[in-house]
Amino acid sequence: MKFILSSTELLSHLQAISRVINSKNSLPILDNFLFDLKGKTLTMTASDIETTLITSMEVENSEGDGKVAVASKLLLDTLREFSEQPLSFTINDSNLAMVISSANGTYNFIGQNGDEYPRMPQLNDEARVLNLSVDQLSAGISKTLFCTADDELRPVMNGVFFDIEKESLTMVATDAHKLVRYKTNHSSITMGDEEERVSFILPKKPATMLKNILPKESGEVEVRFDSKNAHFKLSNYTMICRQVEGKYPNYNGVIPKQNSYKIIIDRLSILNALKRVSVFSNQASNLVKLDFNANLLNISAQDIDFSISAEETINCQFEGDPIKIGFKSSFLVEILGNISSAEVILEVSDPSRAGLILPLENEDNEEILMLLMPMLLND
Repeated sequence: MKFILSSTELLSHLQAISRVINSKNSLPILDNFLFDLKGKTLTMTASDIETTLITSMEVENSEGDGKVAVASKLLLDTLREFSEQPLSFTINDSNLAMVISSANGTYNFIGQNGDEYPRMPQLNDEARVLNLSVDQLSAGISKTLFCTADDELRPVMNGVFFDIEKESLTMVATDAHKLVRYKTNHSSITMGDEEERVSFILPKKPATMLKNILPKESGEVEVRFDSKNAHFKLSNYTMICRQVEGKYPNYNGVIPKQNSYKIIIDRLSILNALKRVSVFSNQASNLVKLDFNANLLNISAQDIDFSISAEETINCQFEGDPIKIGFKSSFLVEILGNISSAEVILEVSDPSRAGLILPLENEDNEEILMLLMPMLLND
């Protein structure tokens, strides 16, 4: 088996899929990339059993077809040191000895039998098919992923929930302290005649893989899913992953519907003020106090243990009785950093109930709502 390809193009593809590989694998074969040559197409696979990423590229001067598993770390470390140049791969089919030849040298590897590599899970015949644009999926994942939890007792919280209706797609993530709901319209969905909605939970690791890959892609994504697995088909990559099993909490039930206070504020002004003031907050609680009063917002924090405090006042659009509410500053900074609108709306009803943070202007074909639980103030 022989082929020639570009060193930098190969490195780019392998780096994208290598993030799937765990530092410690239960099966030694998973420390490898699977190379599968058919004609002039080389397909490369990386997997950790739960998640599999596949990509392919065209090669030149190919001879023979076959599969071989190649040590991922050794190959990546070698490729990183090459400038752009053609590399020639020669693999002995009988003993899987691999020789990479460059303009100035040769590098010898020993491959493993490609047939030992785990097979991809197959979706059943009742799999649903969702089509939407790459930009929509990329925006939805990047704006929800930061809200996912790391909770061993409630694994359903450790992923992004896809709630799909005939006209719309809602993506939700929550860790019980903060929640984000992203709504958009998909291109199409196949579902049963009696079904009003279908759903699945995408785990955090494959969601992170997609977040890294999607900005390089364009066009549409085909998402196929059954009761156990989800299959994402892009123009240059294919990802198959196992879903998180379980029932996702009723996210609409925790979103307050009637909020008597509505404050409009410049996003960067409050974000930068929070970053400065929160330096002076108690390190354990990270509490900042927001005090709204007649078109002014006073942001304050203190750490009694170290006798330090800070406060800033910025302008906002607010009418009504004064109100004070406390938030964990790191969560609020994270939420404001994941909104792109120049101005945001903060809706609250009282200091003990969840606050809503919304963009004043949504992007085309999307609607974002973020929720943050307050912290109790002592005064």
